[in-house]
Amino acid sequence: MGLVKLVYINMSTPDKVQHGSGEEMTSNTKECISREQNDVKNITEGINRVAVRDDMSTCANCGKEGDSLKTCTACFMVKYCNRDCQNAHRKQHKRECKKRAAELYDEKLFKEIEPKECPICLLLLPSDAGELGFQSCCGKLICNGCIYAMKMSEGGARLCPYCRTPPASSDEEKLKRTNTLMDRGIAYSYYMQAGNYARGRCGLPVDLEKSNQLLLKAGELGCAVAYYNLGNSYMDGEGVEVNMEKAKHYWELAAMKGHVEARSNLGVAEAKAGNWQRSLKHFIIAAKAGSNQSMDNVQAGYKCGIVTKDEYEVILRAHQKSIDGMKSESRDKIAAMIRNARM
Repeated sequence: MGLVKLVYINMSTPDKVQHGSGEEMTSNTKECISREQNDVKNITEGINRVAVRDDMSTCANCGKEGDSLKTCTACFMVKYCNRDCQNAHRKQHKRECKKRAAELYDEKLFKEIEPKECPICLLLLPSDAGELGFQSCCGKLICNGCIYAMKMSEGGARLCPYCRTPPASSDEEKLKRTNTLMDRGIAYSYYMQAGNYARGRCGLPVDLEKSNQLLLKAGELGCAVAYYNLGNSYMDGEGVEVNMEKAKHYWELAAMKGHVEARSNLGVAEAKAGNWQRSLKHFIIAAKAGSNQSMDNVQAGYKCGIVTKDEYEVILRAHQKSIDGMKSESRDKIAAMIRNARM
């Protein structure tokens, strides 16, 4: 067999995709797990559930019955009448509980998330944050294609494509709008404010610690890209000490919310650790969501024999469907303009 080549992608700033140093790694495919273990059908179907206790009407420790029993919040397999019973039963239950909790976590981690749509054109939103625009007036996240179409329309060049509000006229007004959205609990506004502190924009000082705090808040409110960038902060040591365990943790939280680049990073991280089955799971999900880098890694798996031709074709079709679902004439035009401006 040949070599599996895994390509690593990194985005280290809150509002711009940056390709890393092109770090690559190779591993002889003999180190991969067996063909049976790597069966893509099993991978995409998720983790098999373990048997759950048949009788959840009694306390697992003392056998007491009642409607007031509390379920173990880690494994959801047993119930207890109080904390004393839970503590008394802990030694007996700990191993089974930990195993089931890990399986439940993996079920969430490897679940495919439905992509979000642009609220105007209703096409799938690009996974690249640089191809989106956040509107500080209404709090909507809109694709660059719709922003471009508004600018090209008669009389609409300086209006929000969604609510038709003129842009903020000053940094003070921009901050006021952002703070208003933050007060309303709009997750992406916390992400934008994190970017302001990371880069010292809108008159704010550069404060990476504050930026990371805002990224955490944005992630907790549902912003996937915030968790992704917080993971990058721990990887790069920006405002925090380098900690790859925490970086991976936040990438996992981002992946659970549908962030494609975070899942690609996880695929590489698991491959580096020798966890080929988990790595391939991440690459398959990311590839089906439109990630070209992850599709390349799935293709490498096909070439070395751990992905069958039929399985590869299914993944490739899903990948192309996602790519097509994100295409539009307006998006292509603005993308070409951005590329030309960078030359």
